[in-house]
Amino acid sequence: MIAQYTAAALVSENKVLAHPASVDSIPTSGNQEDHVSMGATAGRKARMILTNCINVLAIELLCAAQGLDFRMSPNLPGAHRHGAEAELDLSPGPGVFAAHKIVRKYISFLDQDREMYLEIEAAAELFAAGKSYKRSEDAIGQLE
Repeated sequence: MIAQYTAAALVSENKVLAHPASVDSIPTSGNQEDHVSMGATAGRKARMILTNCINVLAIELLCAAQGLDFRMSPNLPGAHRHGAEAELDLSPGPGVFAAHKIVRKYISFLDQDREMYLEIEAAAELFAAGKSYKRSEDAIGQLE
């Protein structure tokens, strides 16, 4: 749940950062300058939003990898299969499997509680570098 709280907090912060910088332009120099460029402020806010988005997507990538581990390995603690689901082939498609494989190359399965910031940073680097996306494309062809 902590990863979910982190993602929710980042999304909420993005909502605040999305407030236009231009609405905060105020007159200066004894009302002689009625326009103050807020371009630098808008640029910094956009960069923060992008960083937050990458971290949210990194958290989603970690959660998806963990979920796939449970789905593909019924013997893991916490994995549950009931009825018809136990009879089904629950392996992912080749693109998802390739992305999962690259995630697990750099980030281990979460088998006990631990601080997640290192895993989130590693997943953010994978995501920003396009590694999981590239591996999926290598497996199934170009994504559009």
